[in-house]
Amino acid sequence: MSEYGLIATVFLAVLLGLFLWPDSLQEKVKKRCETYLENHGLPSQKDCEKIWDSFTQAFVGKDPCDVPPGAYDSLIHTVFQEPACNRMMFWSKTKEIVHEFAKKCSYVTLEGTPLGFLLNGLTWCGKKESQEIFTTGCPSWSDCVNNPVRSFWNRASAAFAASACGDAFVMLNGSMSMPYNPNSTFASVEVKHFNSSIINSLTVLLVTKEGDKKTCESDESLKNLQTDLGSNMKYQCKVVPQSQLQTCIVD
Repeated sequence: MSEYGLIATVFLAVLLGLFLWPDSLQEKVKKRCETYLENHGLPSQKDCEKIWDSFTQAFVGKDPCDVPPGAYDSLIHTVFQEPACNRMMFWSKTKEIVHEFAKKCSYVTLEGTPLGFLLNGLTWCGKKESQEIFTTGCPSWSDCVNNPVRSFWNRASAAFAASACGDAFVMLNGSMSMPYNPNSTFASVEVKHFNSSIINSLTVLLVTKEGDKKTCESDESLKNLQTDLGSNMKYQCKVVPQSQLQTCIVD
């Protein structure tokens, strides 16, 4: 390759890098923050800087397997949102359909709150005694319990559940052998943080596909859910064919 050809190749590589190189985690989070606040008519720049600082304090400089949920307490308190009473939607094993349903029918999932919107789908971690932020090579949910991403979602889930008020809803997968799985985030974190003094009822939307024979009355795991909720909270369950969710009708 000639000298000019080499220069042209390097220039092209740099140019492509400018356009194709992914945004840093900080840029992604700040862009999402500004977008969310702008869409909701809220002030942005200073709040987004404060949110980023609170977020990074939770995990930067720490062993990526030693970031407990409580490390995000400051972030949770920094990003406050009034709870959407009577419109809060929880879910387990129904990720795609619940978010489509919530958006179309004006329900609010954790991923629709400011914190969930900022960090949904992202990966991050730090390194002990380092100020670097990593988005690759981070421990997975199964590698260690107190990894930064898992701890964040557990802490955010707890806060979301604790704020649930009025009549709340949960969308469970009726095609699963155990719709209410004790190992799920809904069972192990969210149900445990419901406050019966502000939440009146929980309605299960048991989503089924054609051919599913599961009913609210026959499923043993749902009986465990009723027990976990206790006697101070009203419980309801409705079998909802997945096709019916397209019309927002859940009655």
